[in-house]
Amino acid sequence: MSKASGNIPISHRKRARDLLVQAIYQWQMSGYPPEQIEAEYRADNGKKVDWEFFSQAITTVAAEAAKLDAIYEPMLDRELRHLDPIETAILRLGMFELGKRIDVPYKVVINEYVELAKKYGAAESHKYINGILDKAARFLRKVELRLPA
Repeated sequence: MSKASGNIPISHRKRARDLLVQAIYQWQMSGYPPEQIEAEYRADNGKKVDWEFFSQAITTVAAEAAKLDAIYEPMLDRELRHLDPIETAILRLGMFELGKRIDVPYKVVINEYVELAKKYGAAESHKYINGILDKAARFLRKVELRLPA
């Protein structure tokens, strides 16, 4: 079994990302405090989730949503308010992980969120998500991509 950073099985991190798309969507639509949403997800889902990652992500996305949106907004072909809420949730999570979790290779981040866009998004949204995350990686992961600063 492959391990993510910190000896957490990769399957637990994948499960955390999957639940996070749902949790961030719920937070965006309901306005409930992220702590309440996290508590609900912890109660409803077993131990096979990277809860440390989940907690850091939902807390950061909720606290820094405007900052995260500002990173990818210039890359959009439409106004931010016209994005589907699932796309918004996925992009916010992608920006969080590209910017704050440099322990995860950028290609892994892009692939994981493209797969989640295929699962939860509209028919072609995974292509859109892929393009935005790829552009964001060039900005947020210059060292990893060996791009000039």
